[in-house]
Amino acid sequence: MHSPRSSRRSFLKSTLAAGIAPLFLPSRLWSAETKPGSRINLGFIGCGIQSRGLLGGFLSKADTQTVAVCDVDTARRENHQKIAQDFYAKKTDSDFKGCAVYNDFRELLARKDIDAVVIATPDHWHAIIGIAAAAAGKDIYCEKPLTNTIHEARALVDAVRVHNRVFQTGSMQRSSREFRVACELARNGVIGRISRVEAGFGGPGVPCDLPGEPLQAGLDWEMWIGPAPMRDYNAILSPRGIHSHFPMWRQYREFGGGMVTDWGAHHLDIAQWGLGMDASGPVEVIPPADWAKAEAGAKLVYADGVEVIHIKENGVTFFGSDGEIHVNRGKFRLTLHGTDKAKSLSKDDQPSLAAQLDLVEKEFLSDAKVKLYASNDHKADFISSIRNRKQPIADVEIGARTVTCCHLANLAYYHGQKLRWNPDANSFAGGTGDPSWLTRPYRGEWKVA
Repeated sequence: MHSPRSSRRSFLKSTLAAGIAPLFLPSRLWSAETKPGSRINLGFIGCGIQSRGLLGGFLSKADTQTVAVCDVDTARRENHQKIAQDFYAKKTDSDFKGCAVYNDFRELLARKDIDAVVIATPDHWHAIIGIAAAAAGKDIYCEKPLTNTIHEARALVDAVRVHNRVFQTGSMQRSSREFRVACELARNGVIGRISRVEAGFGGPGVPCDLPGEPLQAGLDWEMWIGPAPMRDYNAILSPRGIHSHFPMWRQYREFGGGMVTDWGAHHLDIAQWGLGMDASGPVEVIPPADWAKAEAGAKLVYADGVEVIHIKENGVTFFGSDGEIHVNRGKFRLTLHGTDKAKSLSKDDQPSLAAQLDLVEKEFLSDAKVKLYASNDHKADFISSIRNRKQPIADVEIGARTVTCCHLANLAYYHGQKLRWNPDANSFAGGTGDPSWLTRPYRGEWKVA
């Protein structure tokens, strides 16, 4: 691999030395609402199914322009390029060809005209690319779960802060009204003192045992593996071409953390938000009795005694002395003293979810002491934060604290030990745990110091 990487380095040097012009659409071709020169240039790193959704969302923002895409699969990056170029060609009634493609994310990051990047790679790449993007002066939208280890989470926070970048974690439930209202109710004591939270998602990650399969042309497998242990290709990890499902690399510990990090990053994030723990976390981790084969049951215990319990049923439920709050995507229920004050758990429920939330806000939150950050569009919130240089709704610290909860839960399943945790020092406490569990081995040139 020395020769290709030398070639890449030479390419970067020659590109910068040549002063290749940034790729902009002529301002006359854009709507009058966006002033010439004010558009934010975006680069996409990772072009799978999640990224396709993000690309469509950002293309709809008139004050952004997607100028580059990167993926180790030829078909995927060229499909992203086509989507972007077809969109701009139709918008401008022209033969637009201004979106470049890259196999190596470092080449995309070397472009001075790119203001921000959208990272939607497998989890084992998030920290390395995110840290490199911050050092390159890019603002960053990075998919959840934020990183593949606790150590990486802290290193990414440090990099974002040192380089003064805007960073949005893709925990988009924070930009959904039902989750914000649920957390405001919890934070304002509407259900009394909270004793526990049940967060529902799937089980922990497992070691990868997939057999090797023939590798087809068009995929840079060496680059896909990157910092993870080298293994033979298998289509379950990286299905070739344009697919319509979420690949199951996320199930394997070398590349993800199972559903504990994949869906846990959504629902533990809401638990953290509702408990006011965005800058902290649990102090104890308790594994279930059958930890070696369990799919649920791990507990995160906070300093005030509140327990966050991993259950199988999807969603988040806050249990208080006076009632309960249940929330999931498009679903909400508030129960006080055994009576439902609001309930919308299906599309057929009347009044609608929006109407129920209106009633709840009017009755219980009109004079609320705690008002949470309100966003109704996660991508627009990121763009707005780039412009005003303020932290977005799911800042890197929030993403790091949430993914730390996910990893601590996984450690309970992996090792079966009761752990003490210091959320201020981000380290094990009381003689429990092994510091090596906070990181992972890195392959070759890829490192997170």
